[in-house]
Amino acid sequence: MSTEDPRELIGTAPAAEEKALEGALRPKALDDFVGQQKVRHQLSLVLQSSKLRETAADHVLLSGPPGLGKTTLAMIIAAEMSAPLRITSGPAIQHAGDLAAILSSLTEGEVLFIDEIHRMSRPAEEMLYMAMEDFRVDIIVGKGAGATSIPLELPRFTLVGATTRAGLLPGPLRDRFGFTGHLEYYTPEELQQVLRRSAGMLDMNVTTEGFVEISTRSRGTPRIANRLLRRVRDWALVHEVDEVDRTTAAQALDTYEVDALGLDRLDRAVLHALCTKFNGGPVGLSTLAILVGEETETVETVAEPYLVREGLLARTPRGRIATTAAWHHLGLTPPDEGGANTPALWANEP
Repeated sequence: MSTEDPRELIGTAPAAEEKALEGALRPKALDDFVGQQKVRHQLSLVLQSSKLRETAADHVLLSGPPGLGKTTLAMIIAAEMSAPLRITSGPAIQHAGDLAAILSSLTEGEVLFIDEIHRMSRPAEEMLYMAMEDFRVDIIVGKGAGATSIPLELPRFTLVGATTRAGLLPGPLRDRFGFTGHLEYYTPEELQQVLRRSAGMLDMNVTTEGFVEISTRSRGTPRIANRLLRRVRDWALVHEVDEVDRTTAAQALDTYEVDALGLDRLDRAVLHALCTKFNGGPVGLSTLAILVGEETETVETVAEPYLVREGLLARTPRGRIATTAAWHHLGLTPPDEGGANTPALWANEP
């Protein structure tokens, strides 16, 4: 049995040792990017227009859950524009001076990618307004009455911002992006296309049924799909399996405690606690976190979003409740009609 934490498999943040492999699996052109049909088409028009006008593309904001390809699209934008790419992140820009240092070193047409842009400091955000709109920044030298402002002209550049929480971006910053694209979760069929491409690059022999099995456990996220594919590859190599079929894929992913719906140990622990300890709920978040031995933030940000999306858990003002589907997934019999977990208590809740 592997000792690898299953949460690293279904988590959306790539581990350090996985980054090189994930980078190799990233598509390098917009035509090779699978899924996100509307965003791809709209972005293609923006890039083609800028190339015809021979100018830097409009600023681009990409929003959506982690692992869906925002960073990959930023790299593709730079490649399509034949421009260099500068990568940084919102948490790394905590002072206006940090941003000024980056902006002042940009070259004409360069693409600046800021991941988790909603986590930038407010002073840096305010400096970014003028840089995006007028391509200049004012550098303040000195303090108090002796402070002076030195205007610094910037070359035309393209800012690509990525965020998992678009609602946290201030309106003035959102309005300065010329194009905004929201990435949606992938369908199993789209994930199978991603897996086929990745399997070819990893020199894996996988049947159609094997791809289906992996895609249904991937939470609609390409990053997770590629990660699970690599773990299936490891399992197949160790067990000397030449062809990965449905049975092989299922056995490999069961080893890593990723079940048929893509739930891991934490997800199942949350549902099991709700159903067996509290008859389906409602249960407060802090109580639930204590029951599964995790921090409240871990339960709320790691387990809950997917459980809610799959209709296995609901959040109400009184607490978390397990739905009938959760009982069935755990192989348990739900309470009689009118029990605490029936839709009557939560169907009309926000």
